[in-house]
Amino acid sequence: MGCAFGFRFVIWPKTIGIQLQMPSFIQIRNIQFRIELSTPHFPSFSPQFYPPQARPKPPNSSLDLEAGRPRPAPNGEAAAAKDRAKEEKDKERKEREKELAPPVRKRRDSDGGKNLGANGQTAAAAAGEGSRRAVRNEEADVLPQSVLDDDGFISRQSHMKYELRDSPGLVPIGLYGFQHFLSMLGSLILIPLVLVPAMGGSHEDTANIVSTVLFISGVTTLLHISFGSRLPLIQGPSFVYLAPALAIINSPEFLGLNGNNFKHIMKELQGAVIIGSAFQAFLGYSGLMSIFVRLINPVVVAPTVAAVGLSFYSYGFPRVGTCIEIGAVQILLVVVFSLYLRKVSILGHRVFLIYAVPLGLFITWATAFLLTESGVYNYKGCDANIPASNIISDHCRRHVSRMKSCRVDTTQALKSAPWFRFPYPLQWGTPVFHWNMALVMCVVSIISSVDSVGSYHASSLLVASRPPTAGVLSRGIGLEGLSSILAGLWGTGTGSTTLTENVHTIAVTKMGSRKAVQLGACLLIALSLIGKVGGFIASIPQVIVAALLCFMWAMLTALGLSNLRYSEAGSSRNIIIVGLSLFFSLSIPAYFQQYGISPNSNVSVPSYLQPYIVASHGPIQTKSSGLNYVLNTLLSLHMVIAFLLALILDNTVPGSRQERGVYVWSEPEAARREPAVCKDYELPFRVSRMFRWVKWVGL
Repeated sequence: MGCAFGFRFVIWPKTIGIQLQMPSFIQIRNIQFRIELSTPHFPSFSPQFYPPQARPKPPNSSLDLEAGRPRPAPNGEAAAAKDRAKEEKDKERKEREKELAPPVRKRRDSDGGKNLGANGQTAAAAAGEGSRRAVRNEEADVLPQSVLDDDGFISRQSHMKYELRDSPGLVPIGLYGFQHFLSMLGSLILIPLVLVPAMGGSHEDTANIVSTVLFISGVTTLLHISFGSRLPLIQGPSFVYLAPALAIINSPEFLGLNGNNFKHIMKELQGAVIIGSAFQAFLGYSGLMSIFVRLINPVVVAPTVAAVGLSFYSYGFPRVGTCIEIGAVQILLVVVFSLYLRKVSILGHRVFLIYAVPLGLFITWATAFLLTESGVYNYKGCDANIPASNIISDHCRRHVSRMKSCRVDTTQALKSAPWFRFPYPLQWGTPVFHWNMALVMCVVSIISSVDSVGSYHASSLLVASRPPTAGVLSRGIGLEGLSSILAGLWGTGTGSTTLTENVHTIAVTKMGSRKAVQLGACLLIALSLIGKVGGFIASIPQVIVAALLCFMWAMLTALGLSNLRYSEAGSSRNIIIVGLSLFFSLSIPAYFQQYGISPNSNVSVPSYLQPYIVASHGPIQTKSSGLNYVLNTLLSLHMVIAFLLALILDNTVPGSRQERGVYVWSEPEAARREPAVCKDYELPFRVSRMFRWVKWVGL
């Protein structure tokens, strides 16, 4: 009986394997002969027998060119040697990254069991991004974006000097707190300087409103830091309220008023602000905001806030052009300070970047004052205080605009302002309530809340251990509503909300201590009681105000768009949504604002205020005049259109959480287990224990 034998050679590096195929009637079916070339001399022959299921696999073909090919380990030690080599390689890589990365303070908090970054990024992606950002210059003023460190903690490449609960001492706290508010001076004082002249107010009225705004800003900031979100965020008159306030001021029913228009219009604004703020307080404290916030993501916040800044383009440079030599110098100074001199440090502080607006304001105001006192803007036989309608001389008519725009008349404002004045509620009279104006403010309060959501998230990544919970966010929005009610009762002309520019100020100054901001708020309250301060600010010419607003609105637009860093900004989905929202936020209101106005019509209001009289000539004309007012006014506001389009598109167009950049808020259960988070967001004086049953406005 014959037998058939088959041989198969298997060649590995330094090894030759021989498999012997035998007929089926022989019990040993597979015999493998293995010849190992262990020495450079004649190879040793050592046959080994393996069952079919236990044959050794060929080694991995992927090579690490940097570490070299490991030597083969006998039998079971190969896997262990491979693991040891991988561990050594990872250890060397981590040591190289630590050498390149600047020192980062680690947070004593975990991610609550979720291996996610600040906005849904995976740990690997976040860690890789963090290692790339680690080599940035330590002095770079970058907005927050969190990553995960090697221990799973959230680390932030922000290099903050003082974080949320830090207390550097009384003197540093006072200095840093005053610096914080001084850097925000433009946001605090510029809105009253626009509103009061539009209402027909005098220099005395402007001085009183400025003092009231400073007082309310200090009080509401203390309330918000103590009983709101507890983040170091300044409360003040937001630009979100400026456009609807101008729309109410230029309503048709107020255009024909005789006498003191200021107090009458102010009482109407007070009533609208109070009702809209009460709606915002209900939205927060009822817990509805924690549900509504699920629809608010960076793709919604970015175009909404950007549209607030873009909406005032008709007021900006056209107003600067009335005195171009003063306005252009103001814009140029702020741009030079904030961009070209931003790296210059004096005593360790980047003075020009932090105080770009106050420094530019002081230099330009002093220049305009010297030109006024030297008689540059005096014209023979002309008086700037005479109304234009009473001027007969053609010579004076040609120069009256420059005289009113360029002159700095400190005598009127300073003489009329008292040394001490305590702002009190209802100082302009009893508020007047109209449902149509109040409904406009209710919608605006929602957009103000959307703006605050982005500020809460961004600031928490800079100064706090973790982002707040949805309950803390609702509590903050509710307190903003109460703060706006106070602003309405005292009569500031606008509501009070978190200033978006605050996030940039924290990133630049590296100061996130809430005690510093609280002490700065106390100093602001004391400053508001000095009436001459308000009178001095009221003497700022309108052209300087417009020039500063050009910078502030441009920065607000950029801060709004910076929220896209939390999402995939290069995604075609997000690009289309943001592009459509921004374009139609400019185009649709332009249709409403220009509808029914002929080019030759003689409108009694200035050209830069004409977009806000849309309620009288808008395309929506129903039998209800109140409904016409509400719809024409709302659809002429740029931020409303941007918000509605972005909200609908972002929540209906499919997209992953990472692509959309969904805001990640802390989970209540995980937050309660972490002492650092509790200390960051719990209410003081054991107030939280009294309201443990209110789960939707707490940790």
